[in-house]
Parts: sequence; structure tokens; C-alpha cells
Amino acid sequence: MVVEVPRWSNAKMEIATKDPLNPIKQDVKKGKLRYVANLFPYKGYIWNYGAIPQTWEDPGHSDKHTGCCGDNDPIDVCEIGSKVCARGEIIRVKVLGILAMIDEGETDWKVIAINVDDPDAANYKDISDVERLKPGYLEATVDWFRRYKVPDGKPENEFAFNAEFKNKDFAVDIIKSTHDYWKALVTKKTDGKGISCMNTTVSESPFKCDPDAAKAIVDALPPPCESACSLPTDVDKWFHQQKN
Repeated sequence: MVVEVPRWSNAKMEIATKDPLNPIKQDVKKGKLRYVANLFPYKGYIWNYGAIPQTWEDPGHSDKHTGCCGDNDPIDVCEIGSKVCARGEIIRVKVLGILAMIDEGETDWKVIAINVDDPDAANYKDISDVERLKPGYLEATVDWFRRYKVPDGKPENEFAFNAEFKNKDFAVDIIKSTHDYWKALVTKKTDGKGISCMNTTVSESPFKCDPDAAKAIVDALPPPCESACSLPTDVDKWFHQQKN
């Protein structure tokens, strides 16, 4: 998985699918950067949150399980291990189960997984192990996803299967199907709905570009944080400048 949001943080970071090479950026709504509220008793996101690359929830396909079309994004992952990961980190995960959230009428699958390098990873083989070893965690996950948009004035989210988590085999089947939708997307066999499919690795893709061209795009981007975002070494001097 690609980690978009480290556990306990609030900035709504996500893979920007419509930008060339799909960088991770903070979501913007009505000109303002988006943050998730702290929903009592939680602080920010309660897992390392991210996505599985080379997957796509097709907005033109009605899911047979939910009756709703996909949300036009890669499939989401909630990583439940003990380490707080870094934004942009790529980690290998063991798939344990999946939750079918319905977000404003769209299918938005949430894969439950654990980092394969977690000290307890060997103890987790399926979603039942999460229920047994982390009692209350799955219930908290449903509660969080149900309510996280309410502080923004939106209704509670809904779920298929009466908010029941499906097991590992079910989750793997969903991941495989979203990978198939991605393959159709990146080979231009289906409408990308504005998604940028530029890539450097998929040989059969008409969107494949030269690595040097990709590097030029990356090099042209502004740095992640301008100098105004951090204090100079001489903090006293900085405060004096702001005062005057």
C-alpha cells in the first residue's frame, strides 16, 4: 500500500489522480485545505490510511454486492499495525478483510490489513483475528467512517452488508476486480473520467512516458514546504522580523 495519511494525523491527504504522475496532495474543498475532525474519542485517522496502487473503483461499474458504482479512486486500505507510518511510505501488507462503505451513493471499499513487518503480523490471518486480538477496533472503524463527515454538515455514511466486515478471501476478490478495472483504465479500454494515467512502467499503456520526461515533471513541482513553513535557525531573529 501507499501510505497517504499517518495514524493520528488529521490532514486529508490523498493520491491526486487527476494530476500527472498522481502525487499525494492535501484535498481542497471550496478553496480550503481539508482536515478531518477529531471525533470523540478518536484523534485523527485511527489507522495508517492509504491505497493499493494499480487498483481503481470504476464509476461506470455498478458493484454486484452494493448496487452502487465505484468512487473513481484506488481502493482504500486501513493498516492496523503498531508502527505509525510516514506519508508516502510504501509498505507490504497482509490483507485481512474488507468493509463496504457507501459514500454519497458510491461504493468505497475499505480494506483492513496489517504491515507484514509488524511484530504481531504472524498472529493475523483473517478478519476474525482482528476481532479476537484487537477487541473493539472494528466497531471503532465502522463508527469512525460512519460519522467522520458529520462535522462538515454531511449525513452519516452507510454500509452494505449491515456494516459487517467480509473475510480475507472476499477482500482479495474485490482487490483483484479493482485491479482489472485499473488495467482497462491504463490501457485506454475504458473512460478515465479525467484521471491522469501517465506512467513509466506499463509497457502496453498508451500513456507510458519516458522516465526523463517524468523526472522533468517532478523537478518542476514546488518543494513540499516553502521556506515560510519552517522557522529559520535564528528563531529570535525570526520573531523580531514578524513583530516589525
